[in-house]
Amino acid sequence: MEQMFSLVEESESQKMTAANIENNSKKKSNKNNRLSRITILRESQIMKIHYITGVGALFVVAVHIMMRLIMPYNMSLEFENVILNYKNIFYSLLLESILVLIAIHGFNGLRIILLELRQNEIWEKGVNILVILGLIGVIAYGTRTIIIANGLSMG
Repeated sequence: MEQMFSLVEESESQKMTAANIENNSKKKSNKNNRLSRITILRESQIMKIHYITGVGALFVVAVHIMMRLIMPYNMSLEFENVILNYKNIFYSLLLESILVLIAIHGFNGLRIILLELRQNEIWEKGVNILVILGLIGVIAYGTRTIIIANGLSMG
C-alpha cells in the first residue's frame, strides 16, 4: 500500500514538474512572441517613407532653387546674403526640411544597400542602429549649423 501511495505521489509530482516545465516554456514563448512582435516598422512601411521622402526632397529642393533664382547667382553666394537668408524663418525651415528629408532618404538608401550585402539578424540590427545613429548625428549637426547661422545662441 505504501509503495502504491509513493507511486501515485511520484506520478503526481512528475505531472506537476511536467506542468511547470510546460508553463515555463509557455511563458518563455509568450515573452519571445512579445519581443518578436515589437517591430517598429515593416519593410513595406519603410519603403513608403523612402518614396515619400524622395518626392518631398524633390519638391523642397525645387522651391530652394526657385528662391535662389530671385537674385543673380553670384550675389546670392555673398556672405551677407547667405546670412540674411538664414535669418528668414521661412527659408530656415525650408533648409531644415531639405536636411531632414535628404538625410532620411539617403541613410535609408544606405541601409537598404548594406542589408543586401549580408542577411542575418545580427547584421540587420547592427546596420539599423548605425544608420539611426548616423541619421541623428547628421540632422543634429545640420540643425546646429542652421541655428548658429540664424544668430540664435545654443548655450
